[in-house]
Order: sequence, then C-alpha cells, then structure tokens
Amino acid sequence: MARIPPSLRFVLLCAISLVVGWHWLFSAFALALRVEEYTHLLLIVPISVSLIFSERDLLKVAPEPAVGLGLFLLIAAILIGAFSRISSHIDLDLSFNMLAIVIWWIGSFVLCFGSHVARLFLFPLCFLFWLVPIPAPLLEKIVAMWQHGSAISASLLFSALGIPNTQDGVMLSIPGLNLEVAQECSSLRSSLMLIVTSMVLAQLFLQSFWRKAVVVLAAIPLSIAKNGVRIFTISMLGTRVDPGFLHGNLHRHGGIVFFLLALGAMVLLLWLLNRSENGVHTSSVKPVAVQKL
Repeated sequence: MARIPPSLRFVLLCAISLVVGWHWLFSAFALALRVEEYTHLLLIVPISVSLIFSERDLLKVAPEPAVGLGLFLLIAAILIGAFSRISSHIDLDLSFNMLAIVIWWIGSFVLCFGSHVARLFLFPLCFLFWLVPIPAPLLEKIVAMWQHGSAISASLLFSALGIPNTQDGVMLSIPGLNLEVAQECSSLRSSLMLIVTSMVLAQLFLQSFWRKAVVVLAAIPLSIAKNGVRIFTISMLGTRVDPGFLHGNLHRHGGIVFFLLALGAMVLLLWLLNRSENGVHTSSVKPVAVQKL
C-alpha cells in the first residue's frame, strides 16, 4: 500500500464512497434540480475540484504521515452514515449521508496527502460541506427569516422615498397595492448563490481572514436587501407604470437582474478591501538604504 502513489490511493478511497453512497449523491443532485433552494449544490464539487486543480503543484509536497487523523475522519464518516440508518428522522437522512460522504472525502485526502498538504487546501476541502443539503425544517425557518427580512427591506425603501406603507409580518401595503412576500418570493436560491460566490471570490482575491469574513458576512444582509429592492421595483412599476409588471416576466424571471446588481455591489466591496490590503502590504515594506560610494 505504501508503494501506491497518494493520488491513486485518494482516487480509490473516493471510488469506495461513490460505490457505497451513489444513491445519496444521486438524490442530492436530483434535489438540486427539483427544488430551487438547493440549486447551489450543483456548483460545489466543480468549484472545489477546480480550486484544488489550480494549485495541484502543492500536492507534490512530500506528504507527512497523518494516519491517526485520517482514520479518525473515515471512522467518523462511517458512524454518521450508520447513525442515519437507525435514525427515525427521515427528513435528515439525506443531510446525514451527504455529511458522511464529505467527511469521508476529507479524511481520505488527509490520510493520503498528509495534514500539512490538507492545511494548504483547507478552503476547498471545507467548501465541500456546502454539498450537505440544509435539512427541510431548518430550511423552512431560513425561508421565513428571508421573507420577513425582505419585507422589512422593502418597507424601509418605501419609507425612505416618502411612500406611505404599512408592514405586518410578510404583508405590505402601499397606496393602490397590497402584497405578500410569499415563500417563492424570498429569493433564497439567489441569496445562497450570492453567499457561495462571495466565499469563492474572497478566497481568490483576499489574503487576511477578517477581510474575507467581512465579504462573506456582508453577503447575507446584501442578499436580503437585494430582494427588498426587487419587491420595491416591481411594486413601483406595477402601481405607477403598468399593472402587468406585477405578474410579468420581471416578476417571474427577473431574479437574475437583481442578483447581478447585488453581485456588482459585492465585487465593489471586494475591490475596496483588496485595494486596502495591497496598500497595507505596500506600506509595510521598508525601503532599503542605498550606500553611495
């Protein structure tokens, strides 16, 4: 076994997970295609693999033995998978099994390449946890939070522009229109996409941890504010221009427009943080004295 290259050992261990857990992987991707709140699952593996492949030269670093940690993670994955079999929580089965598969992959990487190399790829490895579907009971609470947040955001926009409005939970009223921020209007799919995208961009273009954290944390209120802008825009167009906007293409398929606006704001924040980071690095470099002869 010691003569087998680490990369081949890793492939063999991953192949075992595919043989054992193919049903759960298929179910997760089918869920992503069927339910829009899980669409981001389709992006996780390609992004993680791409990030690892882009730094593939680091895999050539001489691996340090990490048998203990690697085996611990593999055993933990097996126990989590076994627990899902005996658990009575049917809604959590897919989440538990996908968690087991992700931990198996990470444990396989640590076992084959060592803890030092695993630390170099900590982000793409931990990024795989996004592959674990959010359990349905928790997802319902998140959707409800996004509904209320979006209603509050839209109400603040109405008030800022002097438009009379009242808000009661997810219900909004403005002159000539009463509207409800329904579950399908929470735009959680685009919000999760924005958060995932912000994590990848922060990892690629920023160095310091706190700046990365600022970008990721900013994506949460920005995603809610983006939905408030969408509600505000459609409401204004529907009451001031044409009632058809309330049920037209902008309402049904216009989410991408507001997603791109939010992404633009995120890129601007990223650019500002990157510029400040480069400024700090530049100012920290001390000039070298030149001795005149």
